[in-house]
Amino acid sequence: MNYKTFFYLLSLVVLLGFQDKKALPDGFVYVDTIIPDIDVELRYFTTNNFVGDTIDGYKTNRLILTQAAAEKLKLVQQDLHQQNLCLKVYDGYRPQRAVNHFIRWAKDLNDTIMKQQFYPDVDKRNLFKSGYIASRSGHSRGSTLDLTIADGETGEPLDMGSPFDFFGEASWVADEDLNDDQRRNRELLQNVMKKHNFRNYPKEWWHFTLRWEPFPKTFFDFEIE
Repeated sequence: MNYKTFFYLLSLVVLLGFQDKKALPDGFVYVDTIIPDIDVELRYFTTNNFVGDTIDGYKTNRLILTQAAAEKLKLVQQDLHQQNLCLKVYDGYRPQRAVNHFIRWAKDLNDTIMKQQFYPDVDKRNLFKSGYIASRSGHSRGSTLDLTIADGETGEPLDMGSPFDFFGEASWVADEDLNDDQRRNRELLQNVMKKHNFRNYPKEWWHFTLRWEPFPKTFFDFEIE
């Protein structure tokens, strides 16, 4: 490689890095710049979710959070590495347009293609009333995320007793039907997240929000791209 090619490639890398930084509002980061080995599977970028389709605003499988949340999440990952475990993240920052997509879907009572997998015991007309769908989401503030723990060798998620985004009591943290392994796995997730200032939503074992989040009253709508 001659020096001209080298400096061209170098300038391209710098430019792409600059574009990444400029693409996000102040205070937000691509999490892989803070945690390079983070395992991300944004379910709303896929059809493997309760809607059964890619959700508005999700244009790439790249996790975005506030910098404050990403830095705390790095500490969680470091703790888990000591036990040969790691994080697997299903969602982080969520554009308001994605929430609007959920609202439109929830109002279409004839669209129940994913009911058996994600909400078998809940009538779709009751998703708002039961709190599974809302007009605003903490995810849109950038410091809330959905995640689990995975085996550090295989990448296989630990058994938490219910799938991610399952609408029902099986997803409640205090569900009494868990076996001993499932209960221990949930306790491990709860404890390591709490240790680094993330609080849980008791009806979703996977859902955590950074305490003292930097944008507690601001709901963002920039796309994930």
